Amino acid sequence: MSDLRGEKSGTSEGSPPEPAPGLTVSSEHLDEMIAHCLRAYPEEGCGLLSGDASTGRVEKVNPTRNLATSAQIYTVDPAEHLRIDRAAEAEGLAVIGVFHSHTHTDAYPSPTDVAQAPDPSWHYVLVSLRHEVASVRSYRIVDGVSAEETVEVTSI
Repeated sequence: MSDLRGEKSGTSEGSPPEPAPGLTVSSEHLDEMIAHCLRAYPEEGCGLLSGDASTGRVEKVNPTRNLATSAQIYTVDPAEHLRIDRAAEAEGLAVIGVFHSHTHTDAYPSPTDVAQAPDPSWHYVLVSLRHEVASVRSYRIVDGVSAEETVEVTSI
């Protein structure tokens, strides 16, 4: 399991996806993701990450509504997704991933998460609220296989 700052531990099942940069996120952005997920509790919180696809650096956290209104699954509002995608493009960025919480399980992709992963180039960030201190881990999901990736947390 990882700590609040996303340090990698544990292993993934199956073959890893093609090599790609890990995720780089500021401590402020990490705190923003966790806070949004805590506000959504007991339902899963979710949102999109905008940044530089070539480096995996998050430049903006975009909290969204969970249309599923569920503690077990999430659905990013398509209208919000479109708005966020257009805003990112206008800023010279791209949507590079999604984050969501697991309210009662560890920060590991569920079978539903894997089946619904829309883009193999995305970073899939999971915020586990299972314990008193949230834990955050990030994965790449390609062809139904999830592989944990490194998360570098910066101070700026």
